[in-house]
Amino acid sequence: MKNILGRKVGMTSVFTADGRAVPVTVIAAGPCTIVERKTLDRHGYDAVALGFETLKRNRASKPLGGHFKKLGVEPFRFVREFRDDIEGEVGQSVTVTGFEPGDRVDVRGVSKGHGFSGGIKRHNFRGGGASHGSMIHRQPASNGDTNAGRTTKGSRRPGHYGVDRTTLQNLEVVRADGERNLLLVRGAVPGARNALLMVQRSVKGRRKA
Repeated sequence: MKNILGRKVGMTSVFTADGRAVPVTVIAAGPCTIVERKTLDRHGYDAVALGFETLKRNRASKPLGGHFKKLGVEPFRFVREFRDDIEGEVGQSVTVTGFEPGDRVDVRGVSKGHGFSGGIKRHNFRGGGASHGSMIHRQPASNGDTNAGRTTKGSRRPGHYGVDRTTLQNLEVVRADGERNLLLVRGAVPGARNALLMVQRSVKGRRKA
């Protein structure tokens, strides 16, 4: 199964067999446990639910505790569903050994939060002149039609930036360390350090196949 949950550790660089230095993101992935199977007849779709990071029973809420007890598994801090590559039975462990160097994966997470940000930071605006006499440096300048009496929907303006569900597609797996439960993916992935990540086989890779 090429689906797994993990936490972002940070970025580093590794050397490939041909001597190239490759920037990678280290993900502490798994081990995860299949806690539930969704079927087309009973639930309307086929999927598996993976649990990540065990939780003490007294730490789980009563509804969640009862749900896990009914399923016959230990409580988990995080549970996420996957609808592709869903082989396996309830109670089976999922580790990074299911991935191999060269595999293509999609990594989904929540992007870093930047609070209320201006146009230069949020939309990469160029900014005004910096010479003597300029009164506009970082302001967003004109807001469009002054007769409309409103801000046009979709205008790029200052506002809340970040904390969005983000997916980076078609990333290459550089290394899968089963002994330490580490997955090294080439390039950057969404989220701050220690953020929860969902890793699954790339959609673009499946289309090519």
